[in-house]
Amino acid sequence: MLSATMERKVVMENLVTTEKMFRAAYEGGFAVGAFNVNNMEIIQGIVEACKEENAPLILQISKGARQYANMRYLKALIQAALKETNLPIVMHLDHGDTYELCRQCVDDGFTSVMIDASHKPFAENAALTRQVVDYAHQNKVVVEAEIGQLGGIEEDVVGVAADDVMKHLTDPAEAEEFVKQTGCDSLAVACGTSHGAYKFKSEPKIAFDVIEQIGKRLPGVPLVMHGSSSVPREFVDLINKYGGNMPHTMGVPEEVLSKAAKTAVCKINIDTDLRLALTAKIRQVFSEHPDQFDPRKYLGPGREAIKEMVRRKLHVLGCAGQADICR
Repeated sequence: MLSATMERKVVMENLVTTEKMFRAAYEGGFAVGAFNVNNMEIIQGIVEACKEENAPLILQISKGARQYANMRYLKALIQAALKETNLPIVMHLDHGDTYELCRQCVDDGFTSVMIDASHKPFAENAALTRQVVDYAHQNKVVVEAEIGQLGGIEEDVVGVAADDVMKHLTDPAEAEEFVKQTGCDSLAVACGTSHGAYKFKSEPKIAFDVIEQIGKRLPGVPLVMHGSSSVPREFVDLINKYGGNMPHTMGVPEEVLSKAAKTAVCKINIDTDLRLALTAKIRQVFSEHPDQFDPRKYLGPGREAIKEMVRRKLHVLGCAGQADICR
């Protein structure tokens, strides 16, 4: 059997970090799509879209995905994606909540990890982030951190109430001091977005002035937008048409994402839209073909829906056709 160090080296061999990717995005006025993965069909749909559009790619694995799918399976699927596409791909930990989890992911071969201690006081957040940065950088892994608080719920991440999102925006002065103290490579900021399918009760207000101020204080530092799924009406309508119950959903308009991608925001996270696309098509197949029990017949359409949704996002973010300059 391979030692942990050798196994990590094998996993990382063809992966990239976000360093060059974000530099190209920052200078080129686009953002890289970061998509959460949980199983084979989701990975295939994302990867096929990026291959056809020649786009750089961040595949995100959350704590919940690690528990659900088993890291050996996920790593093997991502290695298959690398061989299939020859794209610049980052394997990233999304919302790591402890030093131990971040360290385990570094040892598992991740090329990027996020430590999210944004719910802690500034000093505790900075200290924990610095600890993760020190270990990750020793192993040539980059670190995303977060300051400020988003709204909504995503797995174990519980944000502030929807009505309070604009009260917990990232303070630009604190962001500058945080990066100085921690040495993190990219910074997730609270700018009015929210996790989940029920992000807002009314038309969202994104604080582009906050993004601009942080960008001026931290020139060259890549910013990250979490909670940025658009919650496409077409998928919600299909889910509701075929037996679902998802009233009052609302996401981040795609024109907002396009505008953000032209700022210092270099990474935009998308998870909910993947879930909606897969669920909508599965519900449709089950309703229209109640005799169907072959998983390929309902997971296949779900995978295709993910592929077409991701293809659209790549153009919204401006990263379609940018793979070659991100290697």
